[in-house]
Amino acid sequence: MLITMSLRISTPTDTSRGPPRLLVFPPKRSRWVFRWQSGLALESWLRIQARVFPSIDDLRQRFLDARYIADEVTLSQVYVSGELKKPVLIEGPPGCGKTELAKALASALDTVVERLQCYPGIDEEKAIGKFDTALQKLFLETQSDQLGTDWEFIRGRLCTMDFFVQGPIMRALQHTPKPCVLLIDEVDKVDEEFESMLLEVLSDWQLSIPRLGTVPHKTIPFVILTSNEVRRIGDPLRRRCAYFRAEFPTVEREAEILKTRSRTGSATLQRQIAGLSYALRAYRMEKPPSIAEILELEQVLHIMGISELDAGMRDLLLPFLAKTKEDRKRLTLQDGFASLVLNAKSHAARLNGADLVGVGT
Repeated sequence: MLITMSLRISTPTDTSRGPPRLLVFPPKRSRWVFRWQSGLALESWLRIQARVFPSIDDLRQRFLDARYIADEVTLSQVYVSGELKKPVLIEGPPGCGKTELAKALASALDTVVERLQCYPGIDEEKAIGKFDTALQKLFLETQSDQLGTDWEFIRGRLCTMDFFVQGPIMRALQHTPKPCVLLIDEVDKVDEEFESMLLEVLSDWQLSIPRLGTVPHKTIPFVILTSNEVRRIGDPLRRRCAYFRAEFPTVEREAEILKTRSRTGSATLQRQIAGLSYALRAYRMEKPPSIAEILELEQVLHIMGISELDAGMRDLLLPFLAKTKEDRKRLTLQDGFASLVLNAKSHAARLNGADLVGVGT
């Protein structure tokens, strides 16, 4: 399988990266003919072509450059999934950073994200694409003199990629010169029929389209599927993926995220915000704040020139913390917000104490 993938990206005329070492000729009697030129061993050449990241250390540095905080286990899992060309299914609560991994990967790979946003009732045309009938009609009207009367030829000319409006999945498989990141967001919202369509893409990296035929890939995208667990995804799709479990970060991890992404230089305020985030999620809110909303809260405090959390800020911060009627009621109860701020400062003090212990040792 690795040989097949490598051969598809190697052509005799590709000299963009220096003289080609492997020449591939058209098949003869259903067999491929190869001519190997002197240089690297075949196995070494194939291994280099298949590698997504040179090493885990390289991936770690690229994530840091993208300002994405990942633990060592996640780094190893992403690295291995890339080497195996294995799609990644990430499940977890909304707002815990699942989509951000796809963006960080695109930055690390110096490529783009092709995003398929799923929703109930989405069909294959939205995901794959469809023929542009208006463009086909215009072509017939303007080129009728050159087309002649051979109907088979005309039909074959119209049913080509020239007249096909590509959707996110098709664009991902046809993306060149390097692979892109295909983000299939909130896949738990689609039905079983749509899942079956995804199986072909994730198994064979090709698409079977009526009138167009089977369209093979040009590059294999790094696929990220996210799920908020609205519906249980079927086992066949799960078997084709590496499974990641995403949860909201710990206080320590969120303080690290804030340190990386924060506009303020106050470590004390960053830790208080991380503590408030943790306290809010433990408060059994109807809609707990996402990581993105906590980063937005930090921006609000920075704009207002606030350097420390205070219970008197409740009304200012409510629009950014309570996004439902019930959550707003809970936070406006007597001493409700004040107790959260107290918990936030307690968590921040614990983080400060941990730092002091680290310095002492």
